[in-house]
Amino acid sequence: MRAVQVERTGGPEVLTVVDVPPPVPGPGEVLVDVVAAGVNYIDTYRRSGVYPLDLPAVLGSEGAGRVAALGPGVEGIAPGQTVAWKEAPGSYAERVLVPAAEVVPVPDGVDARTAAAVLLQGLTAHYLATDTYPAGPGTWALVHAGAGGVGLLLTRILKLKGAHVLTTVSTPAKAELSRAAGAEEVVGYAEAAGRARELTGGRGVDVVYDGVGADTFEAGLTALRPRGLMALFGGSSGQVPPFDVQRLNALGSLFLTRPSLGAYTRTRAELLSRAGELFGWIAAGELDVRVGGTYPLAQARRAHEDLQGRRTTGKLLLLP
Repeated sequence: MRAVQVERTGGPEVLTVVDVPPPVPGPGEVLVDVVAAGVNYIDTYRRSGVYPLDLPAVLGSEGAGRVAALGPGVEGIAPGQTVAWKEAPGSYAERVLVPAAEVVPVPDGVDARTAAAVLLQGLTAHYLATDTYPAGPGTWALVHAGAGGVGLLLTRILKLKGAHVLTTVSTPAKAELSRAAGAEEVVGYAEAAGRARELTGGRGVDVVYDGVGADTFEAGLTALRPRGLMALFGGSSGQVPPFDVQRLNALGSLFLTRPSLGAYTRTRAELLSRAGELFGWIAAGELDVRVGGTYPLAQARRAHEDLQGRRTTGKLLLLP
């Protein structure tokens, strides 16, 4: 089968399409024919060596497809069933082995491409808005990169919960997309802190959701109200340098957390509960999933270049 492999760490140029033997499911594993694989920033971290891999390795971790075969001991999943997953190494391929504990059944009313486009980023948006900072009516939230995959979904979920949303974007076209998702105010990155204060009568926003990192971290802290919370969930512009926690005191007893999806889906029950609510919103027409680009496996390099160059909006998919 064809797969996108990394033999050495580096830029997008290290991604190559190779022929590899198809995998065979072992105990507790499900073999899936991949319909679509999600392209995520974590893939660029693994490709570049920020998150080490044993090389050579097939990249990718998220996707959706149809069950081809079951390994010993797998129950409750049927061949031919459409399923999705957020963490299965080697998903940039025509077939992938998915741990049965990670398999999420895709309900009627949600197609495989949509499921692949929403699961990782949608689950991230879900835990951020419901648990990291439980938003509700009257909450003011600042969402950086409001036209990105997580940003669009997070904005919509916050609006479903009755919150007010200020987002940052880099272009007028992205501003239009962010407003369409429900953002009440959309500004450039440099304007975020000042506008956050203006919108809240000088008080500051309740929560900042920051997946950008190095370029936005400092401004995000100054946008918060006293005892507000910064949820730093990514670093698309680079990782935040070492930080003096005494600054949280000086800025008003702020809270700072670095959450991860793994910590918010530690049990299968929690994974299925979050995914079920996401898929329910999609089937009901309450949550739109924007696919910003689709690429064949042979164009995985271009997908990474577009993602890191901030030339995209919504979700990018590889289509084996």
